[in-house]
Amino acid sequence: MTLRYESVGHTDTGKVRAHNEDAILVREDVGMWVVADGLGGHSAGDYASGMIVERLRALPRPGDVFDFVEAIEDSLAQVNADLRNVARERNVDVIGSTVVVLVHDKDFMLCGWVGDSRGYCFEDGHLRQITRDHVHGEKNDATQLGQSQPAGAGVLTRAIGAEEQLFVDWVVTGSRPGMSFLLCSDGVNKELSDHELDEEYRSNADPQILLARLFELSLNRAGRDNISAVVVRLQD
Repeated sequence: MTLRYESVGHTDTGKVRAHNEDAILVREDVGMWVVADGLGGHSAGDYASGMIVERLRALPRPGDVFDFVEAIEDSLAQVNADLRNVARERNVDVIGSTVVVLVHDKDFMLCGWVGDSRGYCFEDGHLRQITRDHVHGEKNDATQLGQSQPAGAGVLTRAIGAEEQLFVDWVVTGSRPGMSFLLCSDGVNKELSDHELDEEYRSNADPQILLARLFELSLNRAGRDNISAVVVRLQD
């Protein structure tokens, strides 16, 4: 089978955190890409993001894209339940993660997310965010799940493992040659503005070069958080 896309992904601990709580998944075989960001400041964020990636890695893809999306949602719902059970067993408040998922279809692309990991689309020389952060208030470095936050910090309102019932938001975009997509944890957004991301996309059409450039810029700055990104470009 000739793939209709080229993709690449990478994750890095960054310059401040002791370990990496992010996880990524690049599955060109089924046209699915994932970035998961374990909740910092909570217990076992790396366990949560790792569980998401491992469960989605094991999914087969049926013929119908909507059956595949339903399987993804079912898998994430099971992860949500399992993380809540583990949190109860360990007597901790939350073991959780945000996630953003991109799914390819010949007629359209589907992007689903929970939390503040982001999805972007680059088309006609312009980059735009296609997800909407599940954050109440102003998103900043102190944004975490829960209500007892520093004054002025945003509150993450949705995460896998946080609530009994899980809701995944989805957005549909086109699936045309030349379109490109970026999935990233908020470690990227802490170092690079949307304007800077747009400029890098305009300058670097090759996914590998673009990804390397994003990490170079992020790590040359504060590198305050774990940094994860996946770039997907649709081919002619």
